[in-house]
Amino acid sequence: MSCIFCQIVKGEIPAQIVYKDEDLVAFKDINPQSPVHILIIPRRHITNLTELDEADTELAGKMILLAGKLAREMDIAESGYRLVINSGREGGQVVNHLHLHLLGGRQLGGQLG
Repeated sequence: MSCIFCQIVKGEIPAQIVYKDEDLVAFKDINPQSPVHILIIPRRHITNLTELDEADTELAGKMILLAGKLAREMDIAESGYRLVINSGREGGQVVNHLHLHLLGGRQLGGQLG
């Protein structure tokens, strides 16, 4: 059986999709940690950051650029937002399909710098 995110990409599991193209799908997190919590995933199954290679440079960049576009559309670009990618079990990754979290819409704690 494919992973839950692969099933969302295939339309087998419903999701509140906010963007899709030939490479990426973005949808609202079902357990949001902030008023805006969007997951941006590649359509192709990539387990985590470690599986990316030079051939994926454009895809990785496209994920980040899409996050900025969605932040502007959701009116959180000016106030600020956070992008998070957890990689691997000890890195906090729960679903083993590369995904970028776009979080915003409130003051976020735990500043790193």
